[in-house]
Amino acid sequence: MAIEIYRDAWGIPHLRADSAASLAHAQGLVTARDRAWQLEVERHRAQGTSASFLGESALAWDRFARRARLDDTARRCFEDLERRDPETADWVRAYVDGVNAGLAEGDGSARAAAPEFARTGLAPGRWHPWTPLGVWLATHILFAGFPAKLWREQVVTHLGADAVGLFATDGPGTSGSNGWLVSGERTVTGQAVIAGDPHRWIEDPGVYQQIHLSCPEFDVVGLAVPGVPGIAHFAHTGTVAWAITNAMADYQDLYRERLRRTGAGVEALDPDGVWRRAARHTEVVEVAGEEPVEVEVIETGRGPVVIGGPEGLADGTADPGLPPVAVSLCYPPRVTGDLGFSALLPLLRARRVADVDRAFDRWAEPVNVVQAADTEGGVLHRVAGYVPLRAEANRLRLVPAWEPGHEWRGRQETPRAGLTDGVAVMANQRGPAAPLGVEFAPPHRHDRIAALLADRERWSAADMPAIHTDTHLASAAALLDHLRPLTDLTPEAAALRDRLLAWNRRMDAGSADAARYAAVRSAVVRRLAAEPAFAALATPPAYPDVFQPWLALLPRVGFALEHLLTAPELYGIDRPAAVRAALEEVAGRPPAGVWGDTHRLAPWRALDPETPYAEPGLSGDHDCVLCTSGVPGLTDLAARGPAARYVWDLARREDSRWVVPFGASGVLGSAHHRDQLPLWLGGDLVPVVTDRAQLTKETDV
Repeated sequence: MAIEIYRDAWGIPHLRADSAASLAHAQGLVTARDRAWQLEVERHRAQGTSASFLGESALAWDRFARRARLDDTARRCFEDLERRDPETADWVRAYVDGVNAGLAEGDGSARAAAPEFARTGLAPGRWHPWTPLGVWLATHILFAGFPAKLWREQVVTHLGADAVGLFATDGPGTSGSNGWLVSGERTVTGQAVIAGDPHRWIEDPGVYQQIHLSCPEFDVVGLAVPGVPGIAHFAHTGTVAWAITNAMADYQDLYRERLRRTGAGVEALDPDGVWRRAARHTEVVEVAGEEPVEVEVIETGRGPVVIGGPEGLADGTADPGLPPVAVSLCYPPRVTGDLGFSALLPLLRARRVADVDRAFDRWAEPVNVVQAADTEGGVLHRVAGYVPLRAEANRLRLVPAWEPGHEWRGRQETPRAGLTDGVAVMANQRGPAAPLGVEFAPPHRHDRIAALLADRERWSAADMPAIHTDTHLASAAALLDHLRPLTDLTPEAAALRDRLLAWNRRMDAGSADAARYAAVRSAVVRRLAAEPAFAALATPPAYPDVFQPWLALLPRVGFALEHLLTAPELYGIDRPAAVRAALEEVAGRPPAGVWGDTHRLAPWRALDPETPYAEPGLSGDHDCVLCTSGVPGLTDLAARGPAARYVWDLARREDSRWVVPFGASGVLGSAHHRDQLPLWLGGDLVPVVTDRAQLTKETDV
């Protein structure tokens, strides 16, 4: 097994091997060296064992992972992969062998250098062949936002079905992206350019890993997911490149279950009126510094029970006068035994758009919109992934498991789309995947990107960062339109109103006007959320903590503010009065500084560093192309944003560019842990290097 490891000036690994399997081993090895702590956190999260070293703060996730049967589903999917596609199964095994070899390295290794292991007393364990599938599943299980159905249930119950549309938006728990394809007829080189940025929770270490994989079969650069072999989402093979965005499809269902205990265990009422035995067992979750917690795991014919049980919610109570609450989750890999890993090797081997298209026919989870282009002028714009055929009601709310008509009936065909004037733009709006989803992002990011691209006849790869970093906030119009007619204001409020109406609507970090707009917006959100009409939504049900971000009223109002302000009527709420009061409130105590003073980066870390970083201020906002999301009304801190940026140039791959929020290394204190952060902040990109003369050889294996 001949393996060569090189690094470029940014510490990005460039791997060469004599076969695809050897290359997978090298990828696992170098990922363990660069991201040992991250890999172990992700392994434990997939298994539901992270509280054993992270403590009580990780318990809610571990409960969910156990009850949703993530690790067992990953194991089942790997067993199915072995039967259907033994080549890919062996390739995944080679990656796992590399991870285990890297984690087992002794003194001087990246693992030994990672201080988190010593702080938590954690020793790396061994990865199973199915662990990469578990990491993939744990990363994406909440990606489609199925807990939004719990929110819709609350809204319909308390406000009626018409209220659902008022709160429909790219909400606090979903992950989105920008992506655009400019065909050769619209570029200076005559070859296509693909660019964009995935929006996710900003994590440190990052969720994407820049990497270059080369063997006799293929030579690919792209953004890998640490813990998963290959390059799934964003890659350039030299002759074809592809990228994805979240399709915002609905492909996970929640069922209300009727459960009862018997002497033999637990039974669930099925649609045919028969009580049938549900699978049941208990598991123990270890919690650092606390007593172990026992978790009851129940699975019905629909899927694992993730909320409640035979006696109701976690505290053993049920709502007065209602049947006990139990909710099961039906999600595709649990039903089909397929996570779509059979797409990964064909993607690496792709030479043309047709190859990418065929590979994505095997894609399962999550459901994405794919854009691809090749050097022969081929382009692709399609949806890929498993969306079940089932009743319309399943997509909207919880459905009764005991009533017929809610069963899955196979897989839906995924739509395709063309280009308009040589361009395709996806930003989670109601686009090609519209027949497959319920809630989509507002059209602002899509419309802004499309408008910017229309302003110029020819584009180059070097032009794309200006689009990545655009800060125009079109959604501000709804609130500003409410400010315009206000009269009888105090002099301070009148001056603030006039200043905001003259503002250029750019959410730049150095803008005092952007800070004032955000302050007024937050004040309006808080006032609307406090209205008696919404009082019934202010206290969510006692569902597990992992679902609470989707159920909290204040974020829901914040992200849906545009809808709430523009609806013809809002339950008798005096919106002009609320806006007036918010304007006066901010005028009496205006922000002292600029937007970047409060709109600061707030990345998720499994364990905060002993010496906290002074995280930078950010430009952008939720509906800007530069999508850096706080929660209006709650905090300006941005936990979501561009988890990477990329520009794939089909004319010359070496003219492609990429960047991640922090760096190639996940080791605290490493020279490459945060060296890309200044570039990411400024909208600059790192060159994609493929010339070995510009690389430094690290080692042979």
